[in-house]
Amino acid sequence: MYAGPQAASYLQTMTSFDLQQLTFGTSAYVPIEGFNLHVARGGYTGEDGFEISIPPSQTVEVAKLLAKAPVQLTGLGARDSLRLEAGMCLYGNELNEEISPIEAGLTWVIPKERREIGGFIGAEGVQKVLKDGPTKRRVGLVIEGAPARQGAKIFAPSGGELLGNITSGIPSPTFGKNIAMGYVQSGWHKKGTEVEVDVRNKLRKAVLTPMPFVAPKYFRG
Repeated sequence: MYAGPQAASYLQTMTSFDLQQLTFGTSAYVPIEGFNLHVARGGYTGEDGFEISIPPSQTVEVAKLLAKAPVQLTGLGARDSLRLEAGMCLYGNELNEEISPIEAGLTWVIPKERREIGGFIGAEGVQKVLKDGPTKRRVGLVIEGAPARQGAKIFAPSGGELLGNITSGIPSPTFGKNIAMGYVQSGWHKKGTEVEVDVRNKLRKAVLTPMPFVAPKYFRG
């Protein structure tokens, strides 16, 4: 992943391909310093960026090429904080085999015609949730006092009923607050709803907050 406000201008110095032709969600094979690489313009960090697929035999050479100054290498911790600020799901956290894409707020990734016709893997389950309505919803939260981590329980105010659980949580470096994503019972998912989150055996006040927490900067042309 090659991301950040200067990613496009720096990558452009390495290729004759006009990167203006690549908009958010599109991809192409791009010649980069003698390598022919598949480049997709995405934004999993919330910033403009590129995901570059490299053949195994060329991985080291290309990585060294792309990591020259002023580019800096970052780890999954940075990626995870940025994708959470952008309100994006991570498999194993917000997504798994037990969570419907409808519950995750990802109905939009399934074309309307396919939702109606079905015929794809998992269609029966998706169509059932669409018909009956989801029992839980993915939400964003801002939490007072301390950050909540994956698995923390979400309760109704004043230590009321258990509503769900946190799937990801961090102190947001950009937003400047403790943010999280999680799932709560349908009916408790409206923005502005006040809940409580168990953080290290202490109930912390939290407010359901629209996502993304930080406005994305995708390149749409």
